[in-house]
Amino acid sequence: MTKFQEVTVETTIQAPVEKVWEYWTEPTHMTKWSFASDEWHSPFAENDLRVGGKFVSRMEAKDGSMGFDFGGTYDEVKLYELISYTMGDGRSVKVAFRDLGNETKVIETFDAESEHPVEFQQQGWQAILDNFKDYAEKTF
Repeated sequence: MTKFQEVTVETTIQAPVEKVWEYWTEPTHMTKWSFASDEWHSPFAENDLRVGGKFVSRMEAKDGSMGFDFGGTYDEVKLYELISYTMGDGRSVKVAFRDLGNETKVIETFDAESEHPVEFQQQGWQAILDNFKDYAEKTF
């Protein structure tokens, strides 16, 4: 089994954990934030949030030049605390939700792939997480 380098991104959102969880896991919300920049969008998402369940969100450039599906299978789901999943290529992701009262810390740890520089991947995942923070705080 290949050992991947773990990378962590995090943010603190000015919203209670119940709302943050809802915005992270509900497909109608997922399509509003699941992309890294304004040149991209997420026209489709579905989510079966249970151990063994699958999720997918479509990320596409708005100009139609490229796009891909991002998804995986859930390994662990602890309501308002933790989501872990395995992507199709075998890499693991853990998303921890820390309840801080009226704010929530989201810590996402993922296995880096070997095709792109780790710094590039970290920046991309952080950009998506920052997009999520902006969406959750504006919506809340």
